[in-house]
Amino acid sequence: MADTALVLGGGGITGIGWEIGMLAGLADAGVELSTAEAVIGTSAGSVVGAQLTSGLLTLDELYERQLVDPRGEIAARLGPGVLSRYVLGALRSRDSAAFCARMGRLALRARTPAEAERRGVIAQRLVSHSWPDRRLVITAVDAVTGEFTAFERASGIGIVDAVTASCAVPGVWPPVTIDGRRWIDGGIRSSANADLAAGYACVVILAPMAAGGGPVPTVRAQAERLTADGACVALVTPDRTARAAFGRNPLDPARRAAAARAGRAQAQAHAEAVARVWAG
Repeated sequence: MADTALVLGGGGITGIGWEIGMLAGLADAGVELSTAEAVIGTSAGSVVGAQLTSGLLTLDELYERQLVDPRGEIAARLGPGVLSRYVLGALRSRDSAAFCARMGRLALRARTPAEAERRGVIAQRLVSHSWPDRRLVITAVDAVTGEFTAFERASGIGIVDAVTASCAVPGVWPPVTIDGRRWIDGGIRSSANADLAAGYACVVILAPMAAGGGPVPTVRAQAERLTADGACVALVTPDRTARAAFGRNPLDPARRAAAARAGRAQAQAHAEAVARVWAG
């Protein structure tokens, strides 16, 4: 087995804030997850993974970026109509690929901001537009076929495009065009895709959203599978205070700072357990 993998799950812009706050808070306690050999990012986690592995800013600097006025972000909401389509799609789909294809059709038909405008937002979030030397995995789903993919440096596409695709929430943000194919949020297949950490001995999963349903596995189920296969695994999800900080809309930029503060505060309660896993 390789040694360490950090899995960063999806959860909107509040999830970005919480994950960075959690990473900074764990570092405060002496647990430095930025040393991970592999970082696996889905949706919000793809943003955090790209920022973390760039090596250009410290965790404290990344944390401070979460506290400033979120100018340049586009406010959005997962409305009840879109959420109901998600639920019905999960209930009516025989497997993950079928559900992903359903959500792809939803994404392709939806009225959303322009693709170029959304890409610009993601580009400004990232501190580097180059793939890191370390292994960074960014998940996405083909909007037409429902095929799941994991982009890496060797995939030959730009990191901004990969992250924009991974963050393309169906019904909210436009699918992302890469070499003629349309891509949507990797969180449609799983909110964290923690199974991609198979083969690593020590795995820490930060999951702002951990639920599943129908053909979508829960993060806990994926963590249990990794453990059964011999890995040491720590799964951290938001506590009650963090969930309150998120509010009802994870896509609200105004909630990012509160989510970051909540993550940093919550980290202290998990530092010992995470340190044990990280040490193997």
